[in-house]
Amino acid sequence: MSTPQEQPVSRPAQPKSPMPPLNSHLPPRRRQRLNYVKAGLTCLLGIYGLICALNPKTFRILDWVDLVFHEAGHAIFGFFGEFVGVLGGSLTQVLVPAMVTGYFLLYNQRWSGMVTLFWVGQSLVNVSVYVKDARAEALPLLGGDDTLHDWNWLLGKLHLLRWDQIVGNSIYLLGVVVIVASIVGGLYLSREDQSAAE
Repeated sequence: MSTPQEQPVSRPAQPKSPMPPLNSHLPPRRRQRLNYVKAGLTCLLGIYGLICALNPKTFRILDWVDLVFHEAGHAIFGFFGEFVGVLGGSLTQVLVPAMVTGYFLLYNQRWSGMVTLFWVGQSLVNVSVYVKDARAEALPLLGGDDTLHDWNWLLGKLHLLRWDQIVGNSIYLLGVVVIVASIVGGLYLSREDQSAAE
């Protein structure tokens, strides 16, 4: 006896799963938004930097901070000998803001790093005034007329006293470059990421 052939069982059609978009593995697009507080503070620093650069001999509020670290630097570096002790004043007033800048950059606080980088540049400009006064010794020094003029003594020891203007102008130029870099960097870092979906 022959058996009837089994009819194939028809299955309902499975809906096709939609193909994922080609860029589904990419993170969502982000757009930049300006932080007006950071940008405004950066512009104020730029104005202050311009004033300092145009008339570096005028003693301003940040110069008082530099002076504190300058005097402390003589005491700190004095343990390493007379030459290093005298140099330590100018060195410390630049190193302190440089170390703070390094800290901020190390911990990814880049805008704050640009603010303290500005301080590095301003401090270099301040040092340049002292260097250019090496031969003239016209600046009023803390402690009076009998106080050692750091850069007269340092450049004299190095037989570079007649080059005081060139050395001072080089330090001044470096300070201005650092100030400009800090302002440009500060404005750039004033932009913040914002999700495109927001």
